[in-house]
Amino acid sequence: MTKGSDLLVAALENEGVDRIFGVPGEENLDVVESIRRSSIELVLTRHEQSAAFMAATHGRLTGRPGVCITTLGPGALNLTTGAAYANLGAMPMVMLTGQKGILSSRQARFQIVDVISAFKPLTKMSRQIVSGAMIPTLVRDAFRIAMEERPGPVLLELPEDIAGEEAEAKPMVPPHPVEIPVAHPASLDRAAAMILEARRPLIMLGAAASRPRSTSGLAEFVLRTRIPYFTTQMGKGTVPGGSSLYMGTAALSERDYVHEAIDRADLIIAIGHDTIEKPPFIMGPKGPQVIHVSYTPANVETVYFPHAEVIGDVGPSLVALANRLEGRLPNAGALLPLRENILGRIADRATEDRFPPTPQRIVHDVRQVMPSDGIVALDNGMYKIWFARNYRTYVANTLLLDNALATMGAGLPSAMMASMLYPERRVMAVCGDGGFMMNSQEMETAVRLRLNLVVLILDDSAYGMIRWKQAVDEFPDFGLTFGNPDFVKYAEAYGAKGTRVTRTEDFVPVLEAAFKAGGVHIVAVPVDYSENVRVLVDELRAKVPAAAEVEPV
Repeated sequence: MTKGSDLLVAALENEGVDRIFGVPGEENLDVVESIRRSSIELVLTRHEQSAAFMAATHGRLTGRPGVCITTLGPGALNLTTGAAYANLGAMPMVMLTGQKGILSSRQARFQIVDVISAFKPLTKMSRQIVSGAMIPTLVRDAFRIAMEERPGPVLLELPEDIAGEEAEAKPMVPPHPVEIPVAHPASLDRAAAMILEARRPLIMLGAAASRPRSTSGLAEFVLRTRIPYFTTQMGKGTVPGGSSLYMGTAALSERDYVHEAIDRADLIIAIGHDTIEKPPFIMGPKGPQVIHVSYTPANVETVYFPHAEVIGDVGPSLVALANRLEGRLPNAGALLPLRENILGRIADRATEDRFPPTPQRIVHDVRQVMPSDGIVALDNGMYKIWFARNYRTYVANTLLLDNALATMGAGLPSAMMASMLYPERRVMAVCGDGGFMMNSQEMETAVRLRLNLVVLILDDSAYGMIRWKQAVDEFPDFGLTFGNPDFVKYAEAYGAKGTRVTRTEDFVPVLEAAFKAGGVHIVAVPVDYSENVRVLVDELRAKVPAAAEVEPV
């Protein structure tokens, strides 16, 4: 007998799904049995939020939706943060939730929440499946919607009676590739004319530039035009950071060293900018002209209002634009004289030996142990700004950070997903103690899955980013400190390994040893966050822009 749940799982296999993450419940038991008899692996997590973070990261890294499953009510609602994470971060994901029977209910309204309505603001589509016959087409549509620009999450709710009832076998709908049109020639001509007239052009690479499909055409555009570039936090790695054209990353909205170039540019080519990110620069009436190049039109904001747009498949569109520009840009490198000073100032104190180590030293040492294709997955905290500013990337999607929802708790699950997808590469989760403890129970999942993963915990016994902001705003130090477990014993309790760093010079050897040993390893290190105020507040307020090398705007 074919059941509704069998049709659902067959439709998922038809989409190439090989793993489903989550915590099923009573209302999913038919689906769980259908998964057991399928080619799909059920990856049991210890919290539904983590399952959503893992599924979203799968979408981020592969361009294909990750899939997660929960029961009804409380389980489904635990996906909300992950849904928002995928929605703001443009990560394709399919969420499968259970529900009580809709044809009849013997439990009245026990545990029933209107999940469909709850998720509509957080998803691209939220639908209940009301008959087995509609499953193949609805699943195909869900995956198509999740992947098309702008990518994001969708939710399908399968009531237990529809999952368990006998259903007529239905043919699956075959997936087919969907090509995105290249930008219109008129928009390419308009953009080319603006770039040819620019005296101090600059490229910005944003979140959408990191789509797996984008990176080759994007790198070609930069190398053929020779225009220097900077990145947003989520645009890091889209063009190799070792390029002599890299000017830095806008970890702050203004006044950082990279803004010395931004403020002098008369034209910024914003490739893949998505205004879900904290503004990498703030447009004003006297600022540069901006060309928006992306898959979708710009969201016009008070801080971002482009003067021209090139909309289409980013990679091929940029190749077509480069064809109009190559060899015709005598001013392409006008801002490059600023590069040495910008990158030099960012690297300041990166090898300082004090203990606890500074954020600059931590970033420097992590870069030493990570190969060019190694993946660092950041949770959300003060260290994210330091990694965004100071960590050089050489391969796309090797620094996974969230500058959209900017939620805590995603670092460990994201790193676990990366380790599952790329078991041959070094993967590190970097978490503050606060963010780590929000989903630290997934250490058990990581050990059970036999992942190779280093979890770096920066220990300051506080919600450090908010405490920094509290100090900057001159509020009293209140309400943001806490105690921590012994992280070495905590790791061992899960069957992992743990090390606490007690000398700065031991940091690199400890990380190297953890990677070479394999398995799951926690490395806990205290961090000296006094640099937050010294550099990110006092130094940046006092700095004088280096204007001498470049003609002023």
